[in-house]
Amino acid sequence: MAQIALIIGTTMGGAEAVADELQAQLEQNGHQVTPTLTPNLEDLQTEPLWLVVTSTHGAGELPDNLHPFYDALNTQKPDLSQVRIALCGIGDSSYDTFCGALDLLDPLLRSLGAIPVVDRIQIDVQAQEIPEDQALSWLEGWQNRL
Repeated sequence: MAQIALIIGTTMGGAEAVADELQAQLEQNGHQVTPTLTPNLEDLQTEPLWLVVTSTHGAGELPDNLHPFYDALNTQKPDLSQVRIALCGIGDSSYDTFCGALDLLDPLLRSLGAIPVVDRIQIDVQAQEIPEDQALSWLEGWQNRL
């Protein structure tokens, strides 16, 4: 089964709750998941799959806990051609910067060679469906490729 680095960007805990549900589902299916709220680029480069679950903070920004990771990616410019990614954003569509954190991370990761396993998901907390349920449905559609 797959080894997965679960990178969590959160300010108020919503993304962390979604990440917890995804982790439980992946582990139930035999995958090894290592969650982190303080991603370290050097440690992560050994992981073949990065599942990023992040909220958006302020005016379309990354949560504070992901700034050092993002800065390291920008300054070190690592070769991520051996890394597969899956991106899950959580936001409020009443803001023009809905899931803006993904708009920062997605192109950066791709420019460094990371290969998407699946199209990213943008979960709207204003929707009727519970964010965790939306994320689990998304996961169900691609986890069999791992």
